[in-house]
Parts: sequence; C-alpha cells; structure tokens
Amino acid sequence: MAVRDAQRSQVYDAEGLVRGMFDRADEFGTRTVELHGSRITLPIERRFASVESVQTYADRVLALNWVRARWERASAPVTVRARAGAKAAHYETETAVLAVPLHAHGSAWALRELVILHELAHHLEPEMAAVAPHGPEFCERYLELVDGVIGPEAALLLRTTMYSCGVKIG
Repeated sequence: MAVRDAQRSQVYDAEGLVRGMFDRADEFGTRTVELHGSRITLPIERRFASVESVQTYADRVLALNWVRARWERASAPVTVRARAGAKAAHYETETAVLAVPLHAHGSAWALRELVILHELAHHLEPEMAAVAPHGPEFCERYLELVDGVIGPEAALLLRTTMYSCGVKIG
C-alpha cells in the first residue's frame, strides 16, 4: 500500500529557495548569507556537464565509507540516464535508475549537486519501507547526505528552510 506523499510540495519549495540562494551566490560572487541572525558562508555546489559526470559522482558518493556504513542500499548500484522532457529529475525505484533532464529553457538546472543528492536519498531508502517518498525519513537522509558531501553550512541552510516551509524531518 502506497503512503501518501503529504509534504512533497513543501520539500520542493524549500529546495527551490535553497537552490536560488546558491544560484545568487554563484552569480554575484558573494557566498556569505545571513540566516536567522547568523552569517554563514555557502560552500561551492558542484555542477555537472553530462550524464556520465553525474554517474561518476553518484558512484563516488555511494562508495564513501560513511555512506556505506550508514545505509545498506549504498552497495546497490544506481544507473543515471538522460530524461526526456525538462520538468524534473526522478528516481525509478524498481530499476534503481536516476533520470535527469539535461536542459530546460537554455539551462541544465537538474545537473547540480543538490538535485543529485535528493535523488540518491531516494535510492538509499531501505527496501520495502512503508514511508512517504518525501516524508520525514527521506528528509533526514537527504540532509545527512548534504551535510557530509556539500558541507554543514549547506545542510543548515536546507534544514532551516525546510522547517520554514513546514517540512517534518526525522
């Protein structure tokens, strides 16, 4: 029985806000932002040029010792493929395929680290788990990946923004 994905739109809203902050930091070269009275410096978010570079990145993230120790599914390979259309990246559970759109309106918006880590968080979902696709468990996994791969500043920004958007974590 499928579990209702009640907070999907809130998760996407939070991610959109965070991606926008990273985009502005890249555009204007100012990586320091104020977050609830604290000044933090945003780390660099990796961008990718091709399906092959996303595949290499996904393989390397899943091979990290701490990722393998934390999630059993990290030992299951994921395959990255180009996705027709430009609307969204997605993860296909049955085949362990991460599908990413390559270009939309002149940009490769999905070929970025936050999007790929989101999809890898889906891949790491324990098999047969009866949880919502974007539920609290997913959000905790996603935040752990962002913290360990991009950095704690990015995770703090994403966690705070998720909370502000009404997302439940944990």
